[in-house]
Amino acid sequence: MNLTHLDENDRPKMVDVSEKNQTTRVAVASGIIEMSQDAYDAIVTQKTKKGPVVQTAVIAAIMGVKKTSELIPMCHPLNLSGINCDVEELKELPGFKLTVTAKLTGQTGVEMEALTGTSIGLLTIYDMVKAIDKAMVIRNVQLEKKSGGKSGDYQR
Repeated sequence: MNLTHLDENDRPKMVDVSEKNQTTRVAVASGIIEMSQDAYDAIVTQKTKKGPVVQTAVIAAIMGVKKTSELIPMCHPLNLSGINCDVEELKELPGFKLTVTAKLTGQTGVEMEALTGTSIGLLTIYDMVKAIDKAMVIRNVQLEKKSGGKSGDYQR
């Protein structure tokens, strides 16, 4: 198997994408945070000490997407054209599902950006209500779909 982040001497490298075609690329990632009923109720009723949890998580997710290349060593800095974040209440867990969409027209994909944004958003929820519930579980952070680029489309 040929790993693209290693050179001929097995040293780490950032992939050269200069010869790749610019295409519109979109990636969607999601994840879930499960929590106690008390933590869920505090978020939904906006009665947490640290402020509006869902809105803060959305901002954090957007920032996470934008900062991915500073956090993941081999990711290229990207000129993103769009970021969207959706938070769904999961009353039956209780918990929340966070979905992040990242988009650009460029020479490399945005899967890592969508996954990073999802992770940062979920971690922000954890941080903001950990005083109520330290046993929260973040799970199923995953790529849902991607489009564009040489490898084509992917749908979970």
